[in-house]
Amino acid sequence: MGRRDWRPFVYGGLASCTAEFGTFPIDTTKTRLQIQGQIIDSKHAELKYRGMTDALLQISKQEGVKALYSGIWPAVLRQATYGTIKFGTYYSLKRIASQGREKEDVAVNVCCAVVAGMVSSAIANPTDVLKVRMQVLGHRSHRGLVSCFLDVYQQEGVGGLWRGVGPTAQRAAVIAAVELPVYDFCKQYLMGTFGDHISNHFISSFIASLGSAIASTPIDVIRTRLMNQRKLKQVGSSNHIYSGSMDCLVRTVRNEGFFALYKGFVPTWVRMGPWNIIFFITYEQLKQLY
Repeated sequence: MGRRDWRPFVYGGLASCTAEFGTFPIDTTKTRLQIQGQIIDSKHAELKYRGMTDALLQISKQEGVKALYSGIWPAVLRQATYGTIKFGTYYSLKRIASQGREKEDVAVNVCCAVVAGMVSSAIANPTDVLKVRMQVLGHRSHRGLVSCFLDVYQQEGVGGLWRGVGPTAQRAAVIAAVELPVYDFCKQYLMGTFGDHISNHFISSFIASLGSAIASTPIDVIRTRLMNQRKLKQVGSSNHIYSGSMDCLVRTVRNEGFFALYKGFVPTWVRMGPWNIIFFITYEQLKQLY
């Protein structure tokens, strides 16, 4: 593979890490909102936060601003793997599939995005589990990345590190299938008006984020809840709530209503917008720079 073929992987990883640092506090509020209201021990868990802003203010006041960045290092490690593989694979597959074609095929782009999203998210799933666990604990977690990893591995085994991998791969496939082709389409459509400049990248990435937020939030709620639950090895010590993705979906809708699947939608979109804007602008600037 030539040197040029590696560039999408490098650019994708660098841009993903940059975007993660800039939007992580919003992701923490999204995680907290998504896990509240579950049925635990035949009772509803307390609804502590009224929304994204309330969550931001309460976490900052009660746990300190540092708690908003609890889990940032597994998140950055996730982007260094997930982002690198996802975007590098997508653009590489798209380049291979488009050889000999004058125009891009939307269906081909969607297929490339689905493959890239599922493969990259499955590989990076352990870092996602660690991120969610540390975000939920916040100031109560004085553990670092390695300590959190050892705790999950010792208590739950290797399977614990891949908890929620099914909905994680599904969510990544949905996001990639919507986000990447929509961005490419909008960018090409607006090329005549804005050219290949930051204004074009800004508008295209914002439009792409809205579509991916609508499509992925229900899967994200299920994924977060599955990742947060623990299943200890000791007999009788498990507080396992859901048996799988479908069980989580059915029980969430039955106990909390359909719109419980859209808990955290506002911070999801608010985060995806800036995340995509930072990512795609960084990615495009790296392409132009090198």
